[in-house]
Amino acid sequence: MAKTLQLSFTTAEGKQTSLTVDEPKDGLTPAEVEAAMQQIINSGVFEVDGSPLESIKSARIVERIVTELVKA
Repeated sequence: MAKTLQLSFTTAEGKQTSLTVDEPKDGLTPAEVEAAMQQIINSGVFEVDGSPLESIKSARIVERIVTELVKA
């Protein structure tokens, strides 16, 4: 089963963007994820069209099952 953590942010100009983390550790709590997202915002490392991340919009873990039917 493939798992990703999707982190969604809003920029200072109101645009929405997201970061995706493959195979996040098991047992993440909402508080841990929110704290990590706030650290990302505070670091100022990421910008979208010159606008820094400003606020947390949402976070979710997505799990999917991939079944290969044909593989060359």
